[in-house]
Amino acid sequence: MTAVPELPGHLLTVEAYAALGEDDRYRSELQEGNLVMSPSPAPDHMIAMGELFAQLRQELPAGLLAILDVDVDLELAPRGEPGFVRRPDLVVVPRSAVDRIRRDGGILRASDTLVIVEIVSPGSRRTDHVIKRGEYADAGIPHYWIVDLDRPVTLIDCHLAAPFGYQDPGPVTGRFVTTEPFQVGLSLEGLFPG
Repeated sequence: MTAVPELPGHLLTVEAYAALGEDDRYRSELQEGNLVMSPSPAPDHMIAMGELFAQLRQELPAGLLAILDVDVDLELAPRGEPGFVRRPDLVVVPRSAVDRIRRDGGILRASDTLVIVEIVSPGSRRTDHVIKRGEYADAGIPHYWIVDLDRPVTLIDCHLAAPFGYQDPGPVTGRFVTTEPFQVGLSLEGLFPG
């Protein structure tokens, strides 16, 4: 049995969170300065995430990158204050955002992000549909896709409609096709190959 890492005992800034480094045993996020940890996702979650990445990567326009399981500063708190960092299953960002991190350090920012994707897990349904939906909208992320692996697999395409937060046309099954923020067609049933 693996021991749970010691929590810091105080609220963290985005910079302090980033300085904690990586831990392969747990996925961590920062919610209003509080370190929130969860176990690694189940195999079906990881398979679907990989398949979604593979499909998306083939259709992305030049200059955009899909990145799996990476920290994003939601930029909801002033620098030096308790912050918000989420670790979505997948993000789409301009290549320039990754170039900036290579050059200057730090983590991805909400203002870099075109699309955030969360794959619903048994313990994340409310978090993905309510809490993260509100945070991502507040952070100004233009598109938030919520993928639910319960059969039939569905995708909810949330698009920012300020000042109302996210709007969506409801869950899509089968094939998801959109032209915003780029043209893409995804086979949702294809997230479980073979």
